[in-house]
Amino acid sequence: MAFLATIASEVMAYMRKVILHPATLVYSLVVLLAGTASAAQPLPWQLGLQPPAGSIAEMADDLHDLLLIVITLISLFVLGLLVYVGIRFRAAANPVPSKTSHHTVIEILWTVIPVVILVGIAVPSFRLLYYLDKTAETDMVIKVTGNQWYWNYEYPDEGIAFDSYMVDEGDLQEGQIRLLSVDYPMVVPENTRIKLLITGNDVMHSFFVPSLAVQVYAFIGRTNEVWIDVPTGAQTYYGQCNQICGVNHAYMPIEVKALPAAEYQEWLKSAREEFAMSTPSPAVKPEAGSEAPIVLASAN
Repeated sequence: MAFLATIASEVMAYMRKVILHPATLVYSLVVLLAGTASAAQPLPWQLGLQPPAGSIAEMADDLHDLLLIVITLISLFVLGLLVYVGIRFRAAANPVPSKTSHHTVIEILWTVIPVVILVGIAVPSFRLLYYLDKTAETDMVIKVTGNQWYWNYEYPDEGIAFDSYMVDEGDLQEGQIRLLSVDYPMVVPENTRIKLLITGNDVMHSFFVPSLAVQVYAFIGRTNEVWIDVPTGAQTYYGQCNQICGVNHAYMPIEVKALPAAEYQEWLKSAREEFAMSTPSPAVKPEAGSEAPIVLASAN
């Protein structure tokens, strides 16, 4: 008993020091309020999902809330049913137990009600799935390639491509976030629908940005297609590879930086100079009437 009392006193002291400390409470409230306002990254003491950004994320968030209500009601119903059965059919109240083995009404109910619930869930689910498939109605294309352990972003229509590495903790600047900030983020214009072509260059990776509700696997030799709609407002959205891809899996974050149209054009102008893709020289065609030399493969 003395041992348990000691443990209890230590736990209470820890709670008073850490949880009930005024500074901790103020910090927690600030973080929670900030998290519910415009957070696009995970925060300490955060509850629930990150605030949705764009129509896809909003629809996914609404579906999540609906399912949370449904599963809560089902859990409460089952709990109440268990309590009722435990009290109503306890041994003291039923010295002679019933031998009923079949009840038509109950069997119909426990078959029909789950079907109705599943159909009700299926309607918004399929609406969201079909909405995700509208990749043709986009304004621009970005190709994303997962590598061990960094991302490569290619803008095929602009002729630019660059690698994106996590900023080391010792090199972090003011405003940058540990384990989430990168040297070259994926820059996009605000209020834009963007098609993402996701592929891999070695092992399996996963492009995951919670605020934008995008999570797509990156396989070598295969290109997956998805789209996002970046809402209006200059904002930075953070994500990470969430597929275990090797020893540095935890160090390949994703940073998506949304800019106003004018600022995006300024960035694009400088990016064309810094990240221009090299184009191979066109093949030299033999002159008319001349035969191109034939070179045979050699085992040596």
